[in-house]
Amino acid sequence: MAGGHLLLEDRPGTGKSTLAEALARSSCLAFKRVSFTSDLLPADLTGVNVFEQSSGSFRFQPGPIFTQVLLADEINRASPRTQSALLEAMAAGRVSVDGSSHPLPQPFFVIATQNSLDQVGTSPLPEAQLDRFLMRLSLGYPSRSAERDLLLGRAQGLDGLEPAIQSADLQELQQRCELQHCADTLIEYLLDLVQTTRRGGVGLSPRASQGLLLAAKAWSLFEQRPHVTVDDVQAVLPAVVEHRLDGGSPSGSDGATPLSMALLQQVNALR
Repeated sequence: MAGGHLLLEDRPGTGKSTLAEALARSSCLAFKRVSFTSDLLPADLTGVNVFEQSSGSFRFQPGPIFTQVLLADEINRASPRTQSALLEAMAAGRVSVDGSSHPLPQPFFVIATQNSLDQVGTSPLPEAQLDRFLMRLSLGYPSRSAERDLLLGRAQGLDGLEPAIQSADLQELQQRCELQHCADTLIEYLLDLVQTTRRGGVGLSPRASQGLLLAAKAWSLFEQRPHVTVDDVQAVLPAVVEHRLDGGSPSGSDGATPLSMALLQQVNALR
């Protein structure tokens, strides 16, 4: 609803790729998966110009990035050059090949999975790449009852997944999200949070503050509130800001991590 990109970080086998495809199917969006191996080239992702002898001219052959939901699987196993090929697509919704710009289908989402950095063959994403992701989440291990259903074959597979929303409806929700009312006091509170991170080091970027506001708007709309509250900002804060700050660990469904809690305490003390 906020129109941002998602980074899923966890250990292998926890269902990150399955979740990404389930989101695409339930939203009636085109889906493609790319494994970010060490030998993946930027052209393998964006596409290439192919010479056609019959016409004597070049024709652009789109790569797998030309979809609506792109699963960048194990993104931190690819080279920095290939990772950077995603930057323009994530920021502007287009790719440039040989000086020509090609728009991507809309809506366009990148859902990237990232294994823990203690895994063999992984490398950390550059800060510029991390800043393009609206949120970073960690799925964690399933509950005992859910894993029992999985072992007994009771879990519903992707083939039985029914669409929950149409693509046009999703785009309408995105427009409604942008129009959610924000009081001046709420904007000041958000600015207090952002300014606190910039004291004594590299803090949140303007892109991050925009993302935090958009995520809070989406949360308030999901909660069926006509305006954004401080609770909405605090609810999305860990997932939005911690991958952008040094020392932050992935935030999961168990709530805020110590880093975001410390940030909130500092701001509340100031106010």
